[in-house]
Amino acid sequence: MLTIDNIDLHYGAAQALWGVSLKAEAGKVTCLMGRNGVGKTSTLRAIAGQHAISKGRIEWDGADISGLTPHARARQGIAYVPQGREIFPLLSVKENLETGYAPLKHGDRSVPEDVFELFPVLKDMLKRRGGDLSGGQQQQLAIARALVTRPRLLVLDEPTEGIQPSIIKDIGRAIEWLRDQGTMAILLVEQYFEFARDLADDFAVMDRGEIVVAGTRESMVETEVRRHLTV
Repeated sequence: MLTIDNIDLHYGAAQALWGVSLKAEAGKVTCLMGRNGVGKTSTLRAIAGQHAISKGRIEWDGADISGLTPHARARQGIAYVPQGREIFPLLSVKENLETGYAPLKHGDRSVPEDVFELFPVLKDMLKRRGGDLSGGQQQQLAIARALVTRPRLLVLDEPTEGIQPSIIKDIGRAIEWLRDQGTMAILLVEQYFEFARDLADDFAVMDRGEIVVAGTRESMVETEVRRHLTV
Protein backbone atom coordinates (compact mmCIF):
# COMPACT_ATOMS: atom_id res chain seq x y z
CA MET A 1 0.00 0.00 0.00
CA LEU A 2 1.04 3.57 -0.71
CA THR A 3 0.20 6.03 2.06
CA ILE A 4 0.68 9.76 1.65
CA ASP A 5 0.34 11.41 5.03
CA ASN A 6 -0.26 15.16 5.35
CA ILE A 7 2.39 16.28 2.84
CA ASP A 8 3.30 19.84 1.89
CA LEU A 9 5.38 20.69 -1.16
CA HIS A 10 7.02 23.97 -2.16
CA TYR A 11 8.55 25.37 -5.33
CA GLY A 12 10.84 27.94 -3.76
CA ALA A 13 8.65 30.27 -1.72
CA ALA A 14 5.45 29.12 -3.45
CA GLN A 15 3.49 26.33 -1.75
CA ALA A 16 1.87 23.84 -4.14
CA LEU A 17 0.51 21.18 -1.75
CA TRP A 18 -1.19 21.71 1.61
CA GLY A 19 -1.60 18.72 3.93
CA VAL A 20 -2.35 16.17 1.18
CA SER A 21 -3.22 12.65 2.36
CA LEU A 22 -4.00 9.77 0.00
CA LYS A 23 -3.83 5.98 -0.23
CA ALA A 24 -3.46 3.48 -3.06
CA GLU A 25 -3.93 -0.26 -2.48
CA ALA A 26 -3.08 -3.36 -4.48
CA GLY A 27 -5.97 -4.56 -6.62
CA LYS A 28 -7.55 -1.11 -6.73
CA VAL A 29 -7.50 1.99 -8.94
CA THR A 30 -7.35 5.28 -7.05
CA CYS A 31 -8.28 8.26 -9.23
CA LEU A 32 -7.02 11.73 -8.42
CA MET A 33 -9.05 14.42 -10.19
CA GLY A 34 -9.10 18.19 -10.42
CA ARG A 35 -8.68 21.16 -12.73
CA ASN A 36 -5.33 22.17 -14.23
CA GLY A 37 -2.88 23.68 -11.77
CA VAL A 38 -4.42 22.38 -8.54
CA GLY A 39 -1.50 20.14 -7.51
CA LYS A 40 -2.18 16.74 -9.10
CA THR A 41 1.12 16.46 -10.95
CA SER A 42 3.01 17.85 -7.95
CA THR A 43 1.54 15.02 -5.88
CA LEU A 44 2.75 12.45 -8.41
CA ARG A 45 6.22 14.01 -8.57
CA ALA A 46 6.41 13.76 -4.80
CA ILE A 47 5.49 10.07 -4.95
CA ALA A 48 8.05 9.36 -7.68
CA GLY A 49 10.75 11.29 -5.82
CA GLN A 50 11.14 13.94 -8.50
CA HIS A 51 10.45 16.76 -6.03
CA ALA A 52 11.12 16.72 -2.30
CA ILE A 53 8.27 17.28 0.12
CA SER A 54 8.65 19.89 2.84
CA LYS A 55 6.38 18.21 5.41
CA GLY A 56 4.67 14.88 6.05
CA ARG A 57 5.52 11.30 5.05
CA ILE A 58 5.26 9.06 2.02
CA GLU A 59 5.12 5.38 2.96
CA TRP A 60 5.37 2.33 0.74
CA ASP A 61 4.78 -1.10 2.27
CA GLY A 62 4.87 0.55 5.68
CA ALA A 63 8.35 2.09 5.22
CA ASP A 64 9.03 5.81 4.95
CA ILE A 65 10.40 6.48 1.44
CA SER A 66 10.24 10.29 1.64
CA GLY A 67 14.02 10.61 1.40
CA LEU A 68 14.64 8.04 -1.33
CA THR A 69 15.84 9.01 -4.80
CA PRO A 70 13.66 8.33 -7.87
CA HIS A 71 15.79 5.36 -8.97
CA ALA A 72 15.64 3.85 -5.46
CA ARG A 73 11.84 4.11 -5.56
CA ALA A 74 11.81 2.48 -8.99
CA ARG A 75 13.78 -0.44 -7.56
CA GLN A 76 11.09 -0.78 -4.90
CA GLY A 77 8.44 -1.25 -7.59
CA ILE A 78 7.15 2.29 -8.17
CA ALA A 79 6.67 3.21 -11.85
CA TYR A 80 5.68 6.69 -13.03
CA VAL A 81 4.21 7.49 -16.46
CA PRO A 82 4.41 11.28 -16.69
CA GLN A 83 2.11 13.65 -18.51
CA GLY A 84 3.51 14.10 -22.02
CA ARG A 85 4.81 10.49 -22.12
CA GLU A 86 8.52 11.42 -22.31
CA ILE A 87 9.50 8.56 -24.58
CA PHE A 88 12.78 8.74 -26.50
CA PRO A 89 11.79 9.84 -30.03
CA LEU A 90 15.00 8.73 -31.76
CA LEU A 91 15.10 5.28 -30.14
CA SER A 92 13.12 2.39 -31.57
CA VAL A 93 10.08 1.01 -29.79
CA LYS A 94 12.20 -1.98 -28.72
CA GLU A 95 14.93 0.30 -27.34
CA ASN A 96 12.36 2.44 -25.50
CA LEU A 97 10.99 -0.67 -23.83
CA GLU A 98 14.49 -1.79 -22.88
CA THR A 99 15.11 1.47 -21.01
CA GLY A 100 12.71 -0.03 -18.47
CA TYR A 101 15.40 -2.58 -17.60
CA ALA A 102 17.33 0.00 -15.54
CA PRO A 103 15.91 -0.88 -12.07
CA LEU A 104 15.83 -4.64 -12.74
CA LYS A 105 18.27 -7.40 -11.89
CA HIS A 106 20.00 -8.89 -14.94
CA GLY A 107 17.94 -12.06 -14.76
CA ASP A 108 14.69 -10.09 -15.02
CA ARG A 109 15.67 -7.99 -18.04
CA SER A 110 13.07 -9.02 -20.59
CA VAL A 111 9.80 -7.58 -21.86
CA PRO A 112 6.88 -9.48 -20.25
CA GLU A 113 4.58 -11.06 -22.80
CA ASP A 114 1.65 -9.41 -21.01
CA VAL A 115 2.88 -6.08 -22.40
CA PHE A 116 2.26 -7.19 -25.98
CA GLU A 117 -1.05 -8.80 -25.07
CA LEU A 118 -2.23 -5.49 -23.62
CA PHE A 119 -0.76 -3.38 -26.45
CA PRO A 120 -0.40 -5.67 -29.50
CA VAL A 121 0.31 -2.76 -31.85
CA LEU A 122 3.73 -2.35 -30.19
CA LYS A 123 4.83 -5.85 -31.20
CA ASP A 124 4.35 -4.90 -34.85
CA MET A 125 6.34 -1.68 -34.43
CA LEU A 126 9.41 -2.80 -32.50
CA LYS A 127 11.82 -1.42 -35.12
CA ARG A 128 10.05 1.90 -35.63
CA ARG A 129 11.31 5.04 -33.93
CA GLY A 130 9.26 6.22 -30.99
CA GLY A 131 8.87 9.66 -32.54
CA ASP A 132 7.18 8.15 -35.60
CA LEU A 133 4.29 6.73 -33.56
CA SER A 134 0.96 8.50 -33.17
CA GLY A 135 0.17 10.20 -29.86
CA GLY A 136 -1.97 7.29 -28.75
CA GLN A 137 0.69 4.75 -29.68
CA GLN A 138 3.30 6.77 -27.80
CA GLN A 139 1.07 6.70 -24.72
CA GLN A 140 0.76 2.93 -25.00
CA LEU A 141 4.55 2.73 -25.32
CA ALA A 142 5.05 4.90 -22.21
CA ILE A 143 2.75 2.64 -20.16
CA ALA A 144 4.38 -0.47 -21.60
CA ARG A 145 7.85 0.82 -20.68
CA ALA A 146 6.64 1.30 -17.10
CA LEU A 147 5.25 -2.25 -17.04
CA VAL A 148 8.64 -3.63 -18.11
CA THR A 149 9.93 -2.60 -14.65
CA ARG A 150 7.45 -5.07 -13.03
CA PRO A 151 5.86 -2.36 -10.87
CA ARG A 152 3.74 -2.92 -7.81
CA LEU A 153 2.59 0.70 -7.94
CA LEU A 154 1.74 2.22 -11.33
CA VAL A 155 1.33 6.00 -11.33
CA LEU A 156 -0.32 7.46 -14.45
CA ASP A 157 -0.57 11.19 -15.15
CA GLU A 158 -3.49 11.92 -17.51
CA PRO A 159 -3.02 8.98 -19.92
CA THR A 160 -6.04 10.03 -22.02
CA GLU A 161 -4.80 13.55 -22.79
CA GLY A 162 -4.89 14.19 -26.54
CA ILE A 163 -5.65 10.53 -27.32
CA GLN A 164 -8.16 9.24 -29.86
CA PRO A 165 -11.25 7.48 -28.39
CA SER A 166 -10.34 3.99 -29.64
CA ILE A 167 -6.99 4.05 -27.82
CA ILE A 168 -8.60 5.54 -24.70
CA LYS A 169 -10.74 2.39 -24.60
CA ASP A 170 -7.64 0.20 -25.05
CA ILE A 171 -5.87 1.98 -22.19
CA GLY A 172 -8.95 1.64 -19.99
CA ARG A 173 -9.12 -2.09 -20.66
CA ALA A 174 -5.41 -2.43 -19.86
CA ILE A 175 -5.83 -0.63 -16.53
CA GLU A 176 -8.79 -2.85 -15.63
CA TRP A 177 -6.79 -6.00 -16.46
CA LEU A 178 -3.81 -4.85 -14.40
CA ARG A 179 -6.07 -4.05 -11.43
CA ASP A 180 -7.82 -7.39 -11.65
CA GLN A 181 -4.53 -9.28 -11.27
CA GLY A 182 -4.65 -8.07 -7.65
CA THR A 183 -0.91 -7.50 -7.24
CA MET A 184 -0.59 -3.88 -8.38
CA ALA A 185 -1.83 -0.60 -6.94
CA ILE A 186 -2.76 1.98 -9.59
CA LEU A 187 -2.89 5.72 -9.00
CA LEU A 188 -4.48 7.55 -11.93
CA VAL A 189 -4.59 11.32 -12.41
CA GLU A 190 -7.40 12.21 -14.81
CA GLN A 191 -9.56 15.11 -15.92
CA TYR A 192 -11.81 13.04 -18.21
CA PHE A 193 -14.56 12.40 -15.66
CA GLU A 194 -16.31 9.43 -17.31
CA PHE A 195 -13.01 7.57 -17.77
CA ALA A 196 -12.03 8.14 -14.13
CA ARG A 197 -15.48 7.31 -12.75
CA ASP A 198 -15.69 4.01 -14.64
CA LEU A 199 -12.26 2.85 -13.47
CA ALA A 200 -12.12 4.19 -9.91
CA ASP A 201 -12.42 2.03 -6.84
CA ASP A 202 -11.45 5.05 -4.71
CA PHE A 203 -11.23 8.69 -5.72
CA ALA A 204 -9.98 12.05 -4.48
CA VAL A 205 -10.52 15.54 -5.87
CA MET A 206 -7.99 18.34 -5.50
CA ASP A 207 -8.49 22.09 -5.47
CA ARG A 208 -5.81 24.70 -4.74
CA GLY A 209 -3.31 22.14 -3.50
CA GLU A 210 -5.66 20.33 -1.12
CA ILE A 211 -7.87 17.24 -1.17
CA VAL A 212 -11.41 18.60 -1.00
CA VAL A 213 -13.50 15.48 -1.69
CA ALA A 214 -12.55 11.80 -1.29
CA GLY A 215 -14.19 8.40 -0.92
CA THR A 216 -15.16 5.20 -2.69
CA ARG A 217 -16.81 5.09 -6.10
CA GLU A 218 -20.06 4.03 -4.44
CA SER A 219 -20.02 7.14 -2.26
CA MET A 220 -19.19 9.52 -5.12
CA VAL A 221 -21.67 12.36 -5.65
CA GLU A 222 -21.20 13.16 -9.32
CA THR A 223 -22.46 16.72 -9.16
CA GLU A 224 -20.07 17.55 -6.33
CA VAL A 225 -17.08 16.07 -8.16
CA ARG A 226 -17.97 17.78 -11.45
CA ARG A 227 -18.24 21.12 -9.65
CA HIS A 228 -14.53 20.89 -8.86
CA LEU A 229 -13.62 19.89 -12.43
CA THR A 230 -15.35 22.66 -14.34
CA VAL A 231 -13.56 25.92 -15.01
